[in-house]
Amino acid sequence: MPLTDDQSAEIDALRATPRPTLRAVSEGMEAHLYKAHPVLDHGFVRVIDYMGDDAAICQAARVSYGKGTKSVQNDAGLIRYLMRHWHSTPFEMCEVKLHVKLPVFVARQWIRHRTANVNEYSARYSILDREFYIPAPEHLAAQSVVNNQGRGEALEGAEAARVLEILKSDSDRAYDHYEEMIGQDGQKGLARELARMNLPANIYTQWYWKVDLHNLFHFLRLRADAHAQYEIRVYAEAICRIVADWVPAAYGAFEDYRLGGANLSGRAMDCLRRMLAGETVTQESSGMSKGEWREFEAMIG
Repeated sequence: MPLTDDQSAEIDALRATPRPTLRAVSEGMEAHLYKAHPVLDHGFVRVIDYMGDDAAICQAARVSYGKGTKSVQNDAGLIRYLMRHWHSTPFEMCEVKLHVKLPVFVARQWIRHRTANVNEYSARYSILDREFYIPAPEHLAAQSVVNNQGRGEALEGAEAARVLEILKSDSDRAYDHYEEMIGQDGQKGLARELARMNLPANIYTQWYWKVDLHNLFHFLRLRADAHAQYEIRVYAEAICRIVADWVPAAYGAFEDYRLGGANLSGRAMDCLRRMLAGETVTQESSGMSKGEWREFEAMIG
């Protein structure tokens, strides 16, 4: 289960004691507060706190731009303008603090986004739970022959069963040795900060992750993309659903201009203009490499 009984009781207690406030709130985000959204087999994402809403973005932009925003007729239009022209500061006025439970190897990808405040569960002080990410059979795939950091076709039958058995048995064996090293029932054992080094990268960790909306959108643009690794993408997709309720106008603009949009190079724009003019353009006449041309073809369908 992604939540322990103690965690569930804490969430119920927090949601049962609402507090009056004078600050602006997002009704959509209030519905998410403290609730755990399950991800993978043992993970979750939950909102601990937040600041700001769509109105806060517009308020910051109007303070910054003054008369320059008077031609924008409504908040949604202003937010779309800001997103379209890659403004960042107004979106930084919104922040969110998430509690995330995730496999260690996913956390090591995630931490590459160095624009957040992070506090992780410490295995120096506490004993990690026996919880490991074991992929569902449909997510076991061979190495891609095109992309060196991607997956190819799914493993099937006996090969998939063999890999799953290796993952499960190795995880259990490593945890058995971890327990043996730290000592049980009053026995003197190895220091926890040393014993943890034998644990596999699919064991679960937890952290609090606080980030502003501008940098969160950057994270989601990369990690909610279809090319992102599945295990981090499902976390990004869960966060997308939360953000869509928190700042619907901002998320709508982000979805349109970033997730659903595309950036074209100068060469790609030149090829597109030539195609629209009726010219037949090939990879050889495009000036692009084979990889660029393949991506360009996929982009324009």
